Amino acid sequence: MPMKRDAKTTYAQSSDIKSRTYLEYRRDMKKKAIAELEVLPWLNKKFKEMYPDKQVTVVKSGGDKFLWFLRKGGVSRAPDFTVTIGDEQIELEFQYGKKKLEYYDFKISKVTRKNKLTGEREPIKNKKLFFLDWDGPSYAFVDQEWIHQNGVEGMVQAWRSMAFRVPSQNFRELLVRDPSLKALCDSIDAKLEILSYGFQLVEINKDRLSHLLQKVVDDDAKFELIPKDLDSFFKVCMILDNSDRVPRNANIWLIYLLTFINDKNTLEDVSRIVYCLDFLYMKLDKLEKNEIESLVPAIRKLLDHVKRCGQSDGSYVSSARYAPLDETRSALFSINLLEDMVQDSIHEYKVVEFTPVKRIFENVGDIDRTHGYIASNRTQTDHTAERQ
Repeated sequence: MPMKRDAKTTYAQSSDIKSRTYLEYRRDMKKKAIAELEVLPWLNKKFKEMYPDKQVTVVKSGGDKFLWFLRKGGVSRAPDFTVTIGDEQIELEFQYGKKKLEYYDFKISKVTRKNKLTGEREPIKNKKLFFLDWDGPSYAFVDQEWIHQNGVEGMVQAWRSMAFRVPSQNFRELLVRDPSLKALCDSIDAKLEILSYGFQLVEINKDRLSHLLQKVVDDDAKFELIPKDLDSFFKVCMILDNSDRVPRNANIWLIYLLTFINDKNTLEDVSRIVYCLDFLYMKLDKLEKNEIESLVPAIRKLLDHVKRCGQSDGSYVSSARYAPLDETRSALFSINLLEDMVQDSIHEYKVVEFTPVKRIFENVGDIDRTHGYIASNRTQTDHTAERQ
């Protein structure tokens, strides 16, 4: 059955989220998640150094089997991390900044909570902020009490909400320089750029199908289409996705889609299969046991197929018919969505055949080489275009 929407689940789905497709929403949610998962090992090490005589653990909120997106959209109110220090447990919120700011902004709901007796907002106890600053690089652990005392409430246009705004000169006094954070910041930057590069495939395909998409929007068309091959299947799914529709027999479509998977698939084929698979899977409220049993090996086969196409220079190649740079984009797009489905299937269907994703893009063979390959080849392409 197509997924039913629940107002409580989407309570935080603001207008800017609603203006995007679900896939675009997940991309934006993943930006913060990339940083959170990269910083988690560093946090564990740092807290153990800070409390050498106590048993210390830092986990992403909810433990290992987590999701970085909500099935029906929105934003979770759960803290970013939970830190256990002996018998004490604290919540840890995470923010990072890449440029010098006039003010450091912190959401009011993350800093204070309304006292039910007095009606006044008070700093949240047992909660700290961890801030990572690319300048230095440096970091700070800050009590909510300090933010409450040193911040002034003001509007942050980017968030469309009020926040505690702390003047830069005050906040920067708390920052501690740590050169070891340079590699961590570089890894976050590389993965964010890989995410962006892979997702360009969506816009490229939208441009290719713009006349079809526009016709559906203009006519508010009701249409009956039966996809007969992968190309037509992909086009129909993209039209449905961008017009916020779901096929009537989505479960049957999903199983039919799996018949297109074979060892001769190019990376472009894989990216189209994965796009359709993700669209159908995420729209369905529930999959039956036999459907999950078909889906799990298909996800594994697709992921293994992409990984086998990896080259020593960080690129991905499956066919001489396509440019390696384009194939690499298709591979990264596919890995991105397949990791989402791995994580969601563990969470929603208790799939035990998969291991939870610990770091986003962990299925990319060598992040640094792939990032370097994209950066160097895009630069060469840009220079060639300029000369022409």
